[in-house]
Amino acid sequence: MLPSKVSIVEVGPRDGLQNETLNLSAAQKIELINLLSKTGLKRIEAGSFVSPKWVPQMANSDEVFQALPSRTDVQYSALTPNLRGLETAIDAGVKEVAVFGSASEAFSQKNINCSISESLKRFEDVFQLADQNNIKVRGYVSCVMGCPYQGDISPKAVTQVSKALLDMGCYEISLGDTIGAGTPRATSLLLEDVLKDIPAQKLAAHFHDTYGQALVNLYKALEYGIATIDSAVAGLGGCPYAKGASGNVATEDVVYMLNGMEISSGVNMDRLLTASSYISEVLGRPPVSKAANALLAK
Repeated sequence: MLPSKVSIVEVGPRDGLQNETLNLSAAQKIELINLLSKTGLKRIEAGSFVSPKWVPQMANSDEVFQALPSRTDVQYSALTPNLRGLETAIDAGVKEVAVFGSASEAFSQKNINCSISESLKRFEDVFQLADQNNIKVRGYVSCVMGCPYQGDISPKAVTQVSKALLDMGCYEISLGDTIGAGTPRATSLLLEDVLKDIPAQKLAAHFHDTYGQALVNLYKALEYGIATIDSAVAGLGGCPYAKGASGNVATEDVVYMLNGMEISSGVNMDRLLTASSYISEVLGRPPVSKAANALLAK
C-alpha cells in the first residue's frame, strides 16, 4: 500500500555541499536555503558542526544558522557527531540535530576511527544534553546496503544499529545507502528485517544514485510504507569515504516521480527548479538531475 503523502528531508545544504570541492560562503548557503524554504519543503538540513579540519565545507555553519530567518513552517537541522558539535549548535540556535552510526564495522573505523559500539557509546552525552535543551535528535545509519571496505552488509546489522539509536532517543532513523549499491531486491530484504522491530513511521530512506538505482529503490521503500525520503537539490554531493559514490538522489527527480504517482509532497516544482538553477550556477555545472535538466530545457 503506497502512502498518499511523503515528507521530503532536503539534505543538499549539508550532506550535498559537504562533499562538493567548492567551499561556499555563508551568504551563498543562506541564499540556497532561503530558496529551498520557499518551495514547500518543511525539513531542511542546513549544516553540520564538525571539525573544519575534516570537513572545511561546513566551517561556517554557525554563521549560516544565526542568519537564517525564524520560520514556524520549516525545521532547520544540523549534523552534530559529538558533544562539542552539539554545544556549538545550541549556541547557534539549532532546534534539531542528527547523529550517525554505521552498519559496517570497517566503515565506522575508516570514518570515525572507532567501532560501532564505541560510536554509540559516544552519543550518550549528546542525547543527555539534547534532552536537557528540548532538542530533537534524528539518527542516520550508513552503509545499509553495502560498504566500500566490507562489501555486503547484513540487514540484521542495520536493524541492530537502528534499534540502538531509537532506544537512545532518536525520533527517526534514516537508512543510508551510502555507496548507492542497493537494488530493489536488497531494499526488500533490508526492510523486511528492519520492519520486524521498527515501524515504518520511524524510518526514512536516504539513497544515493551511484548505480542509477535510487528511484527504483525508493519506489520499493514506498511499497513497504516508508513515507519519509531524504534527497538533495540538484543531486548534490557524494561520499568522501566511498570512492565512486555519486550524490544523493536529486530532489527534483523524487518530486517528479511522486507527482506522477499522485503522492503529495507539498513541494512546488517551479520553485524547486529555481533553487536547483541557483546552486548549479554557483557550482558551475548543470544539475545532476534528469528531471531538472529536462524541465529547464523546455
